[in-house]
Amino acid sequence: MPTLIGFGAILLWAALALLTSLTTRLPLFEWLALTFGLATLLSLPMLLRRGALASLRAVPVGGWVLGIVGLFGYHAFYMLALKNAPTAQAGLIAYLWPLLIVLLSMLGQPLGRWTLPVIGGGLGLVGAGLLVFDPGEGGFRAEYASGYGFAIICALLWSGYSVLNRRYSAVPTVAVVVYCGVAGLGGLGLSLAFEDWVTPRGLEWVGLVGLALGPMGLAFFVWDFGTKHGNVTLLGALSYFAPLLSTVLLVLAGRAQPTWALAVATLLIVGGAGLAAVGLRHKTAAGTNT
Repeated sequence: MPTLIGFGAILLWAALALLTSLTTRLPLFEWLALTFGLATLLSLPMLLRRGALASLRAVPVGGWVLGIVGLFGYHAFYMLALKNAPTAQAGLIAYLWPLLIVLLSMLGQPLGRWTLPVIGGGLGLVGAGLLVFDPGEGGFRAEYASGYGFAIICALLWSGYSVLNRRYSAVPTVAVVVYCGVAGLGGLGLSLAFEDWVTPRGLEWVGLVGLALGPMGLAFFVWDFGTKHGNVTLLGALSYFAPLLSTVLLVLAGRAQPTWALAVATLLIVGGAGLAAVGLRHKTAAGTNT
């Protein structure tokens, strides 16, 4: 059940591109500040529950650092990557994080258990690459090295956060409210320092609220629970469903066209997830939570 709850985050992230398409006029760090800020406001009632604030007093420093660096660090470096490299190339590098989750979570396991999960994660990466890479942007170029570096950092931060989160399984998920609040303040600081503020209007507010409710809000709460108590290796392999479902939603909304790449990516991602699931059966039988 925890793994299934964690998969809910992947389903919510599938709506990220569609909702973001309503907010493209907004500067990147402002977008970060507004989405996390709204997510914090919408989740504040969780802190009013009996015992919620008291439970936060017991959170160790390491738990706060991991959560805040995970959420804010990943998104801040992703925004920096988008500012310093072509979008599709930065996105492809950043999407190393599901494969990195598979690799990092398998450390310490017998090598015989690595084969299918790693192959499955690799197939998912190839499938995601077909969806996000734009040949029109050309090959990787040295002038975008800083952007590529930022994308690598954000992939390492999110995969590291996701795998290490299990060490803080006693930390209540309500702590994510604070993570989002700090991320929102960090985004606001960066926006005020480096951007001109653009006042959202009309459908942009619809997109922002939708993001705060789903892919930039609830998704982090269920991902926190899933990575703490579920099978994080399987969640890593399943994460490549996010760009696939995202593309499908864009097609259904008329904002993208169906292509052969979508069909091939579907086969690769579904097949990769299946291989990973089969490869993890032995691990599950050995007593891992699912």
